[in-house]
Amino acid sequence: MKRRIPFSKSILFCTLLLLNLSNFAQSTALPLQGICAHRGANKTHPENTIAAFKEAIRLGAHMIEFDVQLTKDNKLVIMHDATVNRTTNGTGKVAQLSLAEIRKLDAGTWKSEKFTGEKVPTLQEVLNIMPPNIWLNIHLKGGRKVGEETAKAIVAVNKIEQSVIACRKKAAKGVREVSRSIKICNMERLSSRKNYINQTIKKNNAFLQIKNSRDNLNMLNDLKKLKNNGVRVNYFHAEKKAKVKELLDAGVNFILTDNLAEMLDAFSNLK
Repeated sequence: MKRRIPFSKSILFCTLLLLNLSNFAQSTALPLQGICAHRGANKTHPENTIAAFKEAIRLGAHMIEFDVQLTKDNKLVIMHDATVNRTTNGTGKVAQLSLAEIRKLDAGTWKSEKFTGEKVPTLQEVLNIMPPNIWLNIHLKGGRKVGEETAKAIVAVNKIEQSVIACRKKAAKGVREVSRSIKICNMERLSSRKNYINQTIKKNNAFLQIKNSRDNLNMLNDLKKLKNNGVRVNYFHAEKKAKVKELLDAGVNFILTDNLAEMLDAFSNLK
């Protein structure tokens, strides 16, 4: 015979369960606006490394941007440039090096000796350390294949909700072949901001990225149009604390910056 749980205890159990679920939902809620760590906390740490991403997480970044491309043996690594020359002690194009070859390189010493031995991370390693309440701004360097493989990696670790794939149309096609639920930030720039905005709305992209070099008198109207059409805006880039309130008030969702700590401080003072 099964033991029956007393009615009062059943109510208590259900209440506690609901409270726990509510707390979990609140803790993993993604921010509507905030500061994006461009290539991690790259002002103080070597860009696009685990060290830079962990520091961005520690500081409280609302979004973290990083770059993904394929190696010679079709493995996903985090690297902005087409070559490893600038940010490692090696040379050569990422696409012409194997993962094993890239993993032998030092990706930290160029920034500071205290980061000696820092490795070029894989996408999998980066996804594994990311908490669920931070947006992942994943900038793809490549076409359809890198889109497909990146989407597969995101789906595999259940990070669809927090991921935004910043890419051009070929890579976007690869992403959509794997999952149409992953959000796209349209990076297929056109001759004018007007055309870029209209294309983004037409394609039903979730995000676009506005460049500060294209600021003009129509920016407020542009942001209003995007908001009315449900498109969120990443702004690249701003480094001065005084810009935080101005941009967020105008309707920008996330401000990409290299000056992470100071920009986060300015954001926290808005509350």
